[in-house]
Amino acid sequence: MLSEPRSGRLAAWGNALLAGLVSPDEAVLAIVGDDAVHRVEGLPGERGPVGLTLALGRLRALGVAGWRVALPAPGHPLGLSGPPEFNARALEAEEAVVGYGAPFGLVPEVYEAGPEGDVHVEVVWHCLPVREAPPADVPSLGEAERELAEALREATVVLTRLDVAASGPVAEAALDAYRARAEAGREVLAPGYPPRAVRVLEMAQRVGLLVSLAYSAAYGIGGAHGGAVSASEMAARREALRPVERVARRAQVAAFNAWVEERERERG
Repeated sequence: MLSEPRSGRLAAWGNALLAGLVSPDEAVLAIVGDDAVHRVEGLPGERGPVGLTLALGRLRALGVAGWRVALPAPGHPLGLSGPPEFNARALEAEEAVVGYGAPFGLVPEVYEAGPEGDVHVEVVWHCLPVREAPPADVPSLGEAERELAEALREATVVLTRLDVAASGPVAEAALDAYRARAEAGREVLAPGYPPRAVRVLEMAQRVGLLVSLAYSAAYGIGGAHGGAVSASEMAARREALRPVERVARRAQVAAFNAWVEERERERG
């Protein structure tokens, strides 16, 4: 969770584009990020993949008035509303965006090529029909903020008890990357999002960082040794981390979906 999922970038900047707060070029540039190119396949009226700019414009013309994020995991269909085919594709990708106002969703498929250090990344978004229904298990921003604060306290206590010492090259690199991103003043969300959503997303990413470092410590990745030397101790650590990770994912979805939730409240 050190960086936004691709579905989060597409939803956030797609919503800013729908609100008229950014140009199509600005939105696509932010969505693509460090990837080489993004295309959309399965768009109604198109036989093959098309560019992201055309796809977002076409979907808007088809009635999409906002974008929500789904970050499902096995046993937790977070943000999904069906049908089964879309849910299965989203679960495989571990993310998706779901249209609001029209029954379309997008699931990314990532292709990588090239040597280590010079990897070329292309993303194909598969456009599929979705069920127009409330997304599964998405909290309000207020609920997400309270859950995160509690999860952070509980995680600190539990991981201290389990003797987690998140250290070593991998942990240090992750911490340095997080600090650099924060110091650079990066735009966590796109224009148009409420400050509370930005705050919740930043907190969710901090909690996600704690979880990822704790997992690294648990398995001795990058020279990190956390004291979990037996299978039973590693299982206990996984059990301690699982609910914390779940809370962080729920909060991320709540933050990315805040723009659509505000539109819904305005419409009554």
